Amino acid sequence: MNQSLRQGVIDWLDDNFHFGDAESLIGGDDERSFLKNGILTSLGFVRLMLYLEDTYGVSIDRKDVRPDNFDSLGKIVRYVSALPGYRGPRD
Repeated sequence: MNQSLRQGVIDWLDDNFHFGDAESLIGGDDERSFLKNGILTSLGFVRLMLYLEDTYGVSIDRKDVRPDNFDSLGKIVRYVSALPGYRGPRD
């Protein structure tokens, strides 16, 4: 798993929604559902998508914003790191 991207998502969750508790909410299970476990709301997914596009240089097809690509930390990391143009975070 791309640890840099994983940590970037955790940091974003902490900064925008969970104030340092994101890792504990995920509970060591990178496949834990964000929606079912209250980790992220539907509006939060939109904000996360915009962050990922801006920070990692990717373009996310709006049709791909669905649970099988975005409803867990593991799914997000696998989906985003496989996108054309993916690169490390912008400084």
